[in-house]
Amino acid sequence: MPYVNIKVTREGVTSDQKAELISGVTDLLVKVLDKSPSTTFVVIDEVALEDWGIGGLPVEQYRREAAG
Repeated sequence: MPYVNIKVTREGVTSDQKAELISGVTDLLVKVLDKSPSTTFVVIDEVALEDWGIGGLPVEQYRREAAG
């Protein structure tokens, strides 16, 4: 019974995009691990930018520095 947790920043991911992620991850687990879609769970968590960090920096600061 696979459980997959996808975390994305809260930046306008649409319901259609989430549905595509859920379908795609489920299909991948069926193809690679021969898992049943009926027992495969996919959860998408949206995380506020201020709660996400990369390389020791808040993501917004990291992006500013990477773009500079």
